[in-house]
Amino acid sequence: MGRTFRIKLRFRRFGRRHPWLTFVLRSFMVFSIVFGAAYGFITGSRAENSGYDPHNFAIGVAFLFAIACVALATFSVRFRLLRKKMRKVALHNEALADRNWELQEAEQRARRLFESQGDLIVLRDAEGRITFVNDAYCELAQMRREALIGSRFELSVLEQGDTALEPNGTRVHDQLIEGPLGPRWIAWREGLVRNDAGGPAEMQSVGRDVTDRTESERALTEARDQADAASRAKSRFLAMASHEIRTPLNGIIGMSSLLMDTPLTPEQATYVKAVKTSGDALLALIEELLDYSKIEAGKIDLEHRPFALSGLIEDITELLAPRAEAKKIEVAAYVDERLPAHVIGDAARLRQVLLNLAGNAIKFTSNGGVALIVEPGIWPNEISFLVRDTGIGIAPEARERIFREFEQADDKIARSYGGTGLGLSISDRIVKRMGGRITLESQPGVGSTFQVSIPLVAAEGEQTSFTMPDLSGQSIMLVSPASIEASLTARRLQRWGGQTCMISEADVAEALLPERPWHAVLIDHALGLADIERLGEAARLHATQRIVMFTPATRHEMQPSATSALTGYLVKPLRAASLAARLTAAPEVAAPSLEPAIDANGTPAAPAAKGLSILVAEDNQINALLIRSLLGRLGHHAVITTNGAEALESWLSAKSAGSPYDLVLMDIQMPQLDGIETTKRMRSLEAGEPGSRTPILALTANTLVEDRYACFEAGMDGFLIKPLDREKLADALAGVIAARHIAA
Repeated sequence: MGRTFRIKLRFRRFGRRHPWLTFVLRSFMVFSIVFGAAYGFITGSRAENSGYDPHNFAIGVAFLFAIACVALATFSVRFRLLRKKMRKVALHNEALADRNWELQEAEQRARRLFESQGDLIVLRDAEGRITFVNDAYCELAQMRREALIGSRFELSVLEQGDTALEPNGTRVHDQLIEGPLGPRWIAWREGLVRNDAGGPAEMQSVGRDVTDRTESERALTEARDQADAASRAKSRFLAMASHEIRTPLNGIIGMSSLLMDTPLTPEQATYVKAVKTSGDALLALIEELLDYSKIEAGKIDLEHRPFALSGLIEDITELLAPRAEAKKIEVAAYVDERLPAHVIGDAARLRQVLLNLAGNAIKFTSNGGVALIVEPGIWPNEISFLVRDTGIGIAPEARERIFREFEQADDKIARSYGGTGLGLSISDRIVKRMGGRITLESQPGVGSTFQVSIPLVAAEGEQTSFTMPDLSGQSIMLVSPASIEASLTARRLQRWGGQTCMISEADVAEALLPERPWHAVLIDHALGLADIERLGEAARLHATQRIVMFTPATRHEMQPSATSALTGYLVKPLRAASLAARLTAAPEVAAPSLEPAIDANGTPAAPAAKGLSILVAEDNQINALLIRSLLGRLGHHAVITTNGAEALESWLSAKSAGSPYDLVLMDIQMPQLDGIETTKRMRSLEAGEPGSRTPILALTANTLVEDRYACFEAGMDGFLIKPLDREKLADALAGVIAARHIAA
């Protein structure tokens, strides 16, 4: 069957190649068949024995003619159908020819496009031979296209970059290529492509010149590294400068504090106080500069620890109270009872922000006072801290500027009140770092309100700091010429269910006393001693509790008396726990105590313990003298050494003699042997001996986090920041004493 088909196919191909010869052969064959058939038929019919019948002959001829006519008609119809098909085929061939021409044009355009591309394009077969290159590749290779096609040419690679493989199989890598204009960075993308259907796949490589981009990236990387190095150098410089400034500042502030404790003439006391005030101002400036450098370098780390919200706010107001009292203004706080007692966050950074805002409010307020109000925010788990003052206010055009670095409201304020203009900028960055925001509302001449809104999640566990009293149906009178403390106290009492009445004059209060029975009368010391005594006597018959409120500075003016009409005392700014405890305490106290406040959680002071034997390693003579004096005043014995080697020798001698030191105060930067290395050697010597470790506290002027980590990694138990604060030193020593008693 296949052989016959092949024979027919060959005949057909021959006929298409020689159409005239085929026509002649077909005509001859048709003529021969017709002539032979007609001749044979006529000859046979005229033979003697043929039985010729003219009628049958005519019928036969007519029948043959009819068959010939039907055949002709059939061939004619078929010929028409074939002509119609031929016209369709001709039209289709014309369309194919046009399409073929378009494809050829598109192929030529694509080839010209590839050849004129700025990117390098090269195709290689499975054996690595080049099948196509464009002009850009030829220009870089400095060879003609005819020489490259069919070769295994490779560009000269000076440096190979990293290679990456994309999910679609494309290989991406960079190469530094040697070119006619010098080395060029080429970014290659390589992948398999198919040119013809069923043909083998070829490797297509497309390269783009990214020299400018690569050099820019390298320049940016180098600039970033230089900036990081400069930032680290600046941080180290600030740390070193801080250490060098803090060391003499420690002597200035410490010695002035010791000098103020000695008998001085009024003029000398004024001079010493001025020295200490100047030293404190310089210390605050150093702290602001260090905080700003840390925030600018992104080294501020936030803690997430539970802390008491009310305790933090009340500590801030008590810390600022002496400054407010010196300006004869009030400072008070109020914490909404709906807030959780303990929240999770960075208490130290929050204290820094609120101290800055409240301190600025006190600085710019001459009359009235400052209120620190804490209440729920507008979002879940958000707490708003409002610092409201009655100061000079801020002009609208200066409200945005004051949050910038080294900016203040105007030059007149800077000259009048001082400051660097960093406090609000630092506070704003800290609050934003904590996920919060600072807003300002102010009216010149009336006052300002800074609102700090920070998300703080409630801590798990007990959420009550004290038991709130039930004052439902009880009337309480507040008599105070000032409104800041009294208004916040009245707000707190109303939360507890009390009915409050605020009065600013003693005569009006005395006239209102007989109108109803009063549970308590709170009298502000600012009324004066005479009015306090008179109002207390008048309230003896009408009020169960008669409480006077005074500041720590005016406590000495209140002398205890068995005949006094007053039943209790409270120190301003008021603590909520002290107010609650005083209102629920038993009335009519004979000879009332002059303790500053009742602390529900307070414990009696521990009896004085035996002094500690303390080794001090300090190379600065003034600081050594200061530490010796402070420790002596606190009842402890100090041994001073001037470097780490002497400290280590003294420590070993005391240990071998059977009387080891109770504590070591170790300066970090010392000659010969610094504090870090000295501590490491002490800890290594203790590691092989039984017994308890000697507590070691660092004396350092460096406040960077890495410096503190270095202290703890060396084996130190804590650190004290210079300038040395007497209270912090006393607290640290008290902790050592308590630990010694526990160990005993």
